[in-house]
This record gives sequence, structure tokens and C-alpha cells, in this order.
Amino acid sequence: MTDLVVRLRWVVVCGWILAAVAAVRLLPAIEDAHSGALGALVPRDAAAVKAEIASKTRFGFPLLSRTLIVQRDPRGLSAAEQAAVVERAVRLNRHAVPGFERIAAALPVTNAIGSAPFVRERGTTAITYLFFAPDVDVGDRADLARRFVEEHVPATPTGTVGVTGQAAAAGEQSDLVARWLPVIELATIALVAMAVGARFMAVGAPLLTLATVAIAYLISNHIAAWVGQRLGFVVPREVEPIMVVLLFGVVTDYSIFYLSRFRALLADGLPRMSAARATTRQMSPIIFAAGITVIAATATLMAAQLDFLRVFGPGLALSVLVALVVSVTLVPATLAIVGRALFWPRRPQVELSVDEAAEETPTEQVGRARRSRAVRLACERPWTAVAGCVLLLAVASAGLVNLRLANPVVRGLPPGNPVREAYAQAAKGFTPGMLSPTVLVLSGHDVAAQRHGLAQLQRELARQPGVALVLGPALRPPVGGLRLGATVSRDGDAARYFIVMTDDPLGAAAIDALRRIRERVPGLVSAAGLTHVQASMAGDTALSAETIDKTLGDLERIAPMTLLVILLVLSVYLRALVAPLYLIAASVLGFAAAMGIGALIFGQLTYYVPFAVAVLLVSLGSDYNVFLVGRMWQEAQVRPLAEAIPVAASRAAKAITLAGAVLAGSFALIGLVPVSAFREIAVLMTVGLLIDALLLRTILVPALVTIVGARSGWPGGRLSDTAPGAGLVPVAPEKVAGGG
Repeated sequence: MTDLVVRLRWVVVCGWILAAVAAVRLLPAIEDAHSGALGALVPRDAAAVKAEIASKTRFGFPLLSRTLIVQRDPRGLSAAEQAAVVERAVRLNRHAVPGFERIAAALPVTNAIGSAPFVRERGTTAITYLFFAPDVDVGDRADLARRFVEEHVPATPTGTVGVTGQAAAAGEQSDLVARWLPVIELATIALVAMAVGARFMAVGAPLLTLATVAIAYLISNHIAAWVGQRLGFVVPREVEPIMVVLLFGVVTDYSIFYLSRFRALLADGLPRMSAARATTRQMSPIIFAAGITVIAATATLMAAQLDFLRVFGPGLALSVLVALVVSVTLVPATLAIVGRALFWPRRPQVELSVDEAAEETPTEQVGRARRSRAVRLACERPWTAVAGCVLLLAVASAGLVNLRLANPVVRGLPPGNPVREAYAQAAKGFTPGMLSPTVLVLSGHDVAAQRHGLAQLQRELARQPGVALVLGPALRPPVGGLRLGATVSRDGDAARYFIVMTDDPLGAAAIDALRRIRERVPGLVSAAGLTHVQASMAGDTALSAETIDKTLGDLERIAPMTLLVILLVLSVYLRALVAPLYLIAASVLGFAAAMGIGALIFGQLTYYVPFAVAVLLVSLGSDYNVFLVGRMWQEAQVRPLAEAIPVAASRAAKAITLAGAVLAGSFALIGLVPVSAFREIAVLMTVGLLIDALLLRTILVPALVTIVGARSGWPGGRLSDTAPGAGLVPVAPEKVAGGG
């Protein structure tokens, strides 16, 4: 198969070019399969969603809104301005505002009354909650609110008016991703060109890499959209930057591996075609196994409960699959066609082994990569190297103790964003929880008749830590425009409480506080003397808590699946069980260290970020494991294992470090999107990949293989402490590859 790619090199190159053209012309683009809906980010069967629907149905009046109009004047809203807020809401409720009939209802609340901590100022701020018919799209809701503000809410010289809420924030986030994605693509192209060009000091090598990236990107982009349409799922906008960066990075990695080996063989004196065949025979099995590892690991996300992760996993797997197939065919075919011209204007030079580098004079060693010396020291003092690496990783991982998860949809937007600014203005006049309250619903036959118990429960809820205000059946008189009838159902079989938290309703503090309240509710209900009732919670804080809990449950379930898949692939490729165990353990340690550092930097992380980063880092780490250990296994066929480890590790170190640096740089560019989740992913992936390339693969893994020795290959027989017929003089590269 590998020889066939070289033999049919012109057919392969022309075929991929035609395939890319056909994909662009015949298949839909991924932009046509996007979704801006919030539904992809929450569990399908979320109890909080069911409670919200039941609350609206039973009471006939919603209390939860994700689109809000905020008015604030630090000098105070005049009586006329406050009256105008109420008058506009009344007109909307009567559908008396032409062009805005799709706004089903409006509920105005001002801070003219109330006390701390519910209000932070007096008479400065008004919030109008907007409610829409179910058929109004999330994006249209924010647009309607903005247009209403522009046409009917006059601005004041000292005041601010804006639209905020989860619906508006989701639209802003999607727009920011679309705006910055072309910048990320161009920056990644520049990074790849500079890194590969600097590594090989040539023009052709980066051009080949970029051409491979372009073809793989065009094909995967359109195939993903086509598959999505056929299977009935949409691609969240949040997924595309990660798919792009991963594809660019993976193709670049594989191209670097091919180019590095091809240049070394040319430097050894092999003709163009012989070098291309030997490179393909040696590298394609390694790269194929590495790609399959990433594909299998990311595909395990299909078992997640969140639609976002269920699409995220297969989307990444499909991108890597296309990148793999294109790389293992197009790159070797081009090597066979272009040959030495890829490295013009420089001539390929022999890369020294560890032993040869050790014999250089100090002058000759100037500029020699320090990685070879690090590999040599790791192999000479393996126990010290392992102990040092484990200690460093353990210290970095200590930050995990302080890790907290949140869902900062609004506050995750960049400073100065109008949606975030409107949120900040509202939080100056009210407690932040007013932006997205929680509703507790009690259901039971004639529960409204248990007035004393309902009032007692309201008082107990108000005493809970993290709660600023509770409105409910005990309310006398109505507060802030909230109707008393909104707290008791028409049939008397349900009652509900409007709970306002003191902290950001989508932040870790409010989510943790609501979790504690949720755990105490059964006891509070019983202590209040309420009988034969069931409690449920609705609202974004409750939904975020439930989503985070289910995401963590997914992590506990899918993490073993991912590790098992990686173990299986490594075991089959290496024909061993021992080595895959400690290789995976090293990758997990690297992930834990990256997460610990991320926790120290950010304090709290967006709830799905650790999940995505875990799968990506562990699978990509195993990708490098395959390349590094695969080279060791190959080298061990021609020399004793003790010699094969430093020789293979030093020869692979430069390629792995460059590949890791390029991939880390590519993920760092995701941070250009000014949304907190993307910046968290950028930092965690960059730190994790650098740890992997500079510490794990350069020091820890060679030291571990040295300690375990030939037992690493158990139960296979591919390793031994001495290699039959091996000497200090390496055999011809063609023979290492299995050729004659």
C-alpha cells in the first residue's frame, strides 16, 4: 500500500485536487449547518427545562426571561421615566406596539423599592423582562429587543440603555466567532509557514504543508456539513474554531514527521524515489496509528448527554480522519515527485545521533538542540528524571483543588460588549441574581390552602446563604411590578417562589449556593409543615447546575472509555500491554498539570472546557506517544534497546518539539476570539501541549522506557535487551523500513 502511493504519485496529487474542487462545488459548507440555539449546550432531558415548561403551563404567566432591557441612570430615573417603563410594558402586553406583536409579554421591575442586598441603589435602574412565543427564534428575540430599544426607549445624556440576557449573549458569542474565525485561519497559516520554513530553512516544505492543510480543510469542511445534514444534527458555532485549529495542527504535525525523515534519508545519500519509499514505509504506519488514536478518542464523545459534546466529538474525529487520509497519501506522493527541491535553497544534512553529538567539540556543539542532551541525561539517570518530572507535574496539578465550573455566557463576553455592559449596569442597581432568577415550584393537591406552610418555607428560603430575595405566596403587597397571582396556580394545585441570588447567576458561587439549597429543599418543605408536595427548580442557575453535574457525569463515564480506546490502539500498534499503560499514565499526568495551571490562572472554567481539553490533550499526547515509541521500536530492531532509546528519542525529539510547538501555537490562536471559553481552551491546550512536547516526550517517556526496558514490549516479542546482528554501525535506511 505504501509503495502504491509512491508509484501512483501523480494520480494521488491530481485526485486530491479534484476531490477538493468537487467538495466545494457539490457539497454544502459548514457555515450552512450552524446553530446558535442554546439547546445544544444543555441536556435534552434537563429537569430544569421541564420545570420551566410546567411552570408556564400551570400558572399561565412566565417568570423567567432570557432577553432583558436594562435602563440605568446613576443620577436616578425620574418619576416620568419610571412611569414610561411601565407604560411601554403595558403596551407590549396589549400588543399595541406595531411591529412588535411577536413580543408576547413584558414585566417591568425597578429598584425604586426594596432593600439590600436585593437592591444596591435606589431609583436608578429598571429591568424589563421580555417574553416571546415559542416559535420566535433565539436570535430574533435579541434583534426584536434591540429594535424596540432603538425605536421606543429614548436615551438620556447621563443614562444607558441596552439589551442583555442569555439569548442576546448567545447571539453575540456566535457573531464574535464568525468575525474572528478568518483571522484565526490566516494567523494559523502564517504560523505554519514560518515554523516549517524556519525548521527546514526551505521554501518547498512549508508550501507542501500549507497545500495539504488547504485540501484537507476544504474537504473536511464540506463533508462535515453534508454528514450533519444527512444525520439531522447542526454544528454549533463554538465547534468550528477548534475543528479548524486541530486540523491545521494535525496536518502540520504529520507533514513535519514525513519531511524530517525524508530529509534525513536524502542526506544519507538515497535517491529521490528510494528515499520517498523508505519514508513512506517507516512513517505511514506510525502516522496512521497516531491518527487512529486521536479519531477513536474524540469519537467517544458521542456517548455524552450534551448535544454540544455529541457533535463536538464526531466533528473533531471527522476532521482528523480527513487530515489523516490526505496526509498519508498526498505528502508521500509529493515527496516522490519533488524530491530535494522541497528543501531548496539548502541541501539536506545528516542529523547527528546522541552518541555522535556527544563526541562533538564545544565549538561544534554551539547551536545544537538542548533536547538531545536532555534525552541523554534522562536515559543515563532515569529514576532521577522520572522523580523530577512526577514532582513537577504533581505540583502543577495541585491547582485542581481550587477548580470551579461555571457557565459565564454573559460575563464571558469581552469588556465593552453592549450585552455585557447592559448586564454590568443592571448589576449596579440590583443584585446580579436579578438578571436571571430561579423559580422553585411546589406541586400538590390544593397546596395553595397550606398558606402558613407556604409562608414559612418562603422565610426559610430567604435565610439561605447566597439568597438576596424570595418572592412567593406570602408576598403582601406586590413588589416591583410582580403580580401576586403569579405565585399561585389557578387551580390551587401549585405554588412558586421567585428566588434572586446575590452573585452572578451563572457563576460558580451562585451555582454552588443553589446546589446546596436544592439539597435542603426536601428538609425545608418538611420543616414548614407542607405535605404531599413535590418540588422542582427552573431557571438558568438551576439549569447550569444540572448541566455541570451531567457533564461531570459524562466525564466520569467517557474518560475510562477514552483511555480504554487509546490503550487498545497503542497495544495493537506496539504489540504490547506494558508500554501503553505507562504512556497513557504520562498523558493523564500532563493533562492534570495543565488543568491545575489553568485553575490557578482563571479560578473558574466554563463547564465544558475541561471535558473538551481532557479528550484533546490525552488523545494528542498519545499521538506523540505513537511517533516517539514507534521510532524506538523500529530502532530496537537494529541495535540494543539501551542504545535504541536515546538514539530514537533524540532523532524524534526535534520533530516532536516542533510539531508540539506548532500545535500549541495553533491552539493559542483560538484565544483571539474574545470569549472566555475560547481563551480558557487556548491557555489549557497551549500549556498542555508544551508540557507534552518539552517534558513528557523529551524526558519522562525515554526515562520510563529505560527503566522498564524490554519488559515494555510484553507480551509481544518485539523488544529485547540485545538486538540480533545489531552493532554500533546503523544499517541502511531501506533495510530498517523492510525494503531491500
